[in-house]
This record gives sequence, structure tokens and C-alpha cells, in this order.
Amino acid sequence: MMSKGQVTILGINGHIGQAAAKAFVAAGWEVTGMGRSDKHLTPGVRFVRGDSDSVADMRRAIGGSDVVMNALNMRYDLWFEGRMEAQMARVVEAMGASGKTMLFPGNIYNFARTERVLRPETPQHPETVRGQLRVRVESALEAAANRGDIQVLILRAGDFYGPGSSNDWFDLAMMTDVRKGVVHTMGYRGVPHAWAYLPDLARAFEALAAVRSSLEGFERFHFAGHYVTPAQMQAALEAAAPVPIKVRPFLMPLLVAGGWFSPILRETAKMRYIWKTPLQLQDERLDDILGEGFATPFETAVEATAMPFFAAMRKDANGKLATA
Repeated sequence: MMSKGQVTILGINGHIGQAAAKAFVAAGWEVTGMGRSDKHLTPGVRFVRGDSDSVADMRRAIGGSDVVMNALNMRYDLWFEGRMEAQMARVVEAMGASGKTMLFPGNIYNFARTERVLRPETPQHPETVRGQLRVRVESALEAAANRGDIQVLILRAGDFYGPGSSNDWFDLAMMTDVRKGVVHTMGYRGVPHAWAYLPDLARAFEALAAVRSSLEGFERFHFAGHYVTPAQMQAALEAAAPVPIKVRPFLMPLLVAGGWFSPILRETAKMRYIWKTPLQLQDERLDDILGEGFATPFETAVEATAMPFFAAMRKDANGKLATA
């Protein structure tokens, strides 16, 4: 297969970094991944050891790549005191005035809860300090693009989930009691929530990279993903389970209580308004780029994500999965 180009993924070990690496390899790109360790040994990826604190490390990893996927993941409670802005500034410096393309995953923190339907042109009026920070980061990227230094393509999405799930809602909340035959749903009754199935989101990043020459210097796209209620998530989990299970709502006040002991949970609890409010991502232009039938069906995506957790369910004396 002829190479479609060269891409460097900064943060190869994170959720989106790993998913993007697999998507770009499958699509025929030459892929370089940078991280502090080669944790996953991803087939088809040339690994470069490096640290996001070092401009020199990132510049070396980027090398001759045409596209840079900024998948760097900063711990949730460490975003502040200028750390996230400084990290982004280092990435921009490492890319230089090269004209290369940066792909960057955005989120929905930038918007007020009153917007409900979020399109690329929707005005950004963040309600939280974390949302204000994300707006500043995107503004810095827009400034770099407007200078002509780099092209920036932001792809905004909901909460990540997918096979190999760890340190996300499936891992940390929804499937914590699966060995007892119990799973939890997030959110509030009747309120839809935006979810992004990582393999699909990664393929969407690759699709944008493939058409980057037809795009402007700075572009925002919104990935619709799966916009579903807790009841729809429950039905999908029940259908995926190998035996009958009990499904209970995750008690959102536990996030607040957990914040007394965990800085990460304390910061997460501040953003729980996104579960109380239906915030739907829409983008007809991206839909046209991706084409009809692009998305993995929701039930299929949930099954692929949940099955490794269900495999860990306790077994009875005969080796059969225990029922709830």
C-alpha cells in the first residue's frame, strides 16, 4: 500500500493516541508515536521516547511528518496554573512555522448549558474555569494558524469510550461492580449525553487529515458520536451482557463526596452540569466528509467496550458465569 503521508502522534499511550495510531496505520500512513515509554508496542508504529515538557523531544519526534496529532493527556486536576497553556505553547513551538497540520481533540466545556445544540459556529460562552481554559487554548491555536505557522483542525467530541477502556467512565464508574453482576449508568433520567466511540473518532481524525489540503488554516468540526439517554445505555449493556445483570444509576452525588479525598473527582464533580443538560454535537459538513454509514452502531460499540469487563465476571463452581 502506498503511504498516505507521515503522522506523528504526541501522547501515544493515551486513549485517543492509541486509537488514532491504529486508525492511521490501518489507513496506510507512516506513523510515529511519542511517549515516555512504549507501553503498548502498537504494530506499525515507530516509537520515539520523549517528554511533552521538552520542545526538543517533540521536535525530534515530529521530524518530517506532515501531520501532528496532539493527543497529549494532562491529568485532570493539573490543568490549571498555566500548565495546559504552557504545554500547548511547547507543541506549537516544536512545530514551528512549518505549515504542518495539527489535529487536536476538543470537548464541550467551551459552551453554556443554554446552547443545547452545539455546532462549529455556536458562540463559546464557558460557564466554568475549566471551560474558560479550553477556550484560551483554542484561541492560542487559532492565533498560530492565523500567523500562517501551522494548520489547525479541531475535532470536538463527547465522552470517550471504547475497547480497552481504562480511566474513563466505563472503567471508573459504570463497570466497577461488574464482578457482582451489577453495572451502572451515568447521567439523569431522560437526559441524552454525547459519547464518542474512540475507534470512530480516530477514523474521523484520519479522514480530516486525508482532506487537509482542501481545508482552511483553522477549522473546527463537531463529532456527533452517540447521543443517548441512560435508558438507551442500559438497554445496550443488558443486550451485551452474557448473563442477566442488574443495572443501577450511578449516584452522581458520589462525585462530590469523593472529591473530599480525590483531587481528580473534585474537579470532575464541578463539570457534572454536562450530565444534567442535553448538549448535542452536530456538524453536517463533517458528516459529508465522513460519508453515510460511517459510525459504528451504538449497540455494537457498547458491546465491544463492555465485553472485556463482562469477561471478568465471577464464575460459579461449574465455571459458568454467575447470574445477577
